[in-house]
Amino acid sequence: MENVREDGRQDEARGWREATERALYGPAGFYRRPEGPAGHFRTSVHASPLFAGAVAELLCRVDAALGTPERLTFVDMAAGRGELVSRVLELLPESVHARVHACAVEIAGRPADLDHRIEWRSAPPTGITGLLFANEWLDNVPVDVVETDADGTARLVLVRQDGTESLSPEPLGDAAREWLDTWWPLSSEPGLRAEVGLARDTAWAAAVGSVERGLAVAVDYAHARGTRPPFGTLTGFREGREVPPVPDGSRDITAHVALDACATGPGARLLGQRAALRALGVAADRPPLSLASRDPAGYVRALARAGEAAELTARGGLGDFGWLVEPVGVAPDGLLVDVADHEEQ
Repeated sequence: MENVREDGRQDEARGWREATERALYGPAGFYRRPEGPAGHFRTSVHASPLFAGAVAELLCRVDAALGTPERLTFVDMAAGRGELVSRVLELLPESVHARVHACAVEIAGRPADLDHRIEWRSAPPTGITGLLFANEWLDNVPVDVVETDADGTARLVLVRQDGTESLSPEPLGDAAREWLDTWWPLSSEPGLRAEVGLARDTAWAAAVGSVERGLAVAVDYAHARGTRPPFGTLTGFREGREVPPVPDGSRDITAHVALDACATGPGARLLGQRAALRALGVAADRPPLSLASRDPAGYVRALARAGEAAELTARGGLGDFGWLVEPVGVAPDGLLVDVADHEEQ
């Protein structure tokens, strides 16, 4: 028998992908709230302008690799309230800025105070020549969750709007089972969980497909095939705190990304944020003490920069993000794909 909500409507149990889609992107969904994502959690974009500076540097490298095209497109996927694309525009050299077509892709409405030069879209344009940058987008592409039952059979997890879960009596579909076998194999131990990344693979392939020449980059908390978490990563966030994932529209619902499964071609490269940002000029090295006597103000600025860089690259925090870098129709040299993902011990 179905549960009945206070408004008299039936609270139907559905897969986590469908439930999350409604909770985040429905008419009264979380991502349509006026405060935007920044009102609930802090991303690399909000942590420091150094992140936007690194993206601006990457866009300049893409521009050079493309031979300085007459029109250079920068696409900010899941743009929030346009914070990243706005800062990137401010930091570009004039020679690049004059040719940039900036696009913010977001389902929410356009902020009233956004720079008029930024195009606001619900989907990326086609035929992009430039850089498509997706910071914390794929983790909010909803996924289905599966769990092994008492007999060791993987079942779809169903959830009601109040967060109550149950296991579907129906067998998994062939596509989901094939994806799990390839990317997230589950043993028969009861209670193990996995998040089926098919929807993310499809979404990322479409995003990369919108790039005619240039680079596509996805940045997210991620895990790899050999180190998948045994009970999954599905969780919620609200007002800066981690909370249970309840699909009622009151909170963000997110899960880490199998970026290795998303990669679309042989030129794709996976990097850690520490290595990627260092390659783009963001380092947490403290300034020499000698600078304090020669230029006290400069020393304070350099020290503050080092502190911000440390936050962006910290283990156990923002530094744990993965970067999926995919060149399209350009030589990869100098575009991060040739950067060794070496972490200091």
